[in-house]
Amino acid sequence: QVQLVESGGGLVQPGGSLRLSCTASGIVFGLNDMAWYRQTPGNPRELVAAITSSGTTNYADSVKDRFTVSRDNAKSTVYLQMNSLKPEDTAVYYCNAAYSSFSVWGQGTQVTVSS
Repeated sequence: QVQLVESGGGLVQPGGSLRLSCTASGIVFGLNDMAWYRQTPGNPRELVAAITSSGTTNYADSVKDRFTVSRDNAKSTVYLQMNSLKPEDTAVYYCNAAYSSFSVWGQGTQVTVSS
């Protein structure tokens, strides 16, 4: 069974940090490009950060220098380290795995940045 399970979301004050994790099962993790997206009510899902199977990363301009995406192929897990969080980072964060025409999403984890 193919599955992505996100964890690590929660409530944090502005300026704080969180680390999201996404653990995959049922796929050959090392072959997949992995990405984090986020979505707020009434808006489309937007790309936050991505890391290819070879380790190349890219980021949305709004999170550059604050967020870091990484992967541990041995643990079939991708991480999103989020620092200097802002209220506008509040969203449901989703993990995605993609390989050729295959794509799978996690169930999402809520991140709320508020004082």
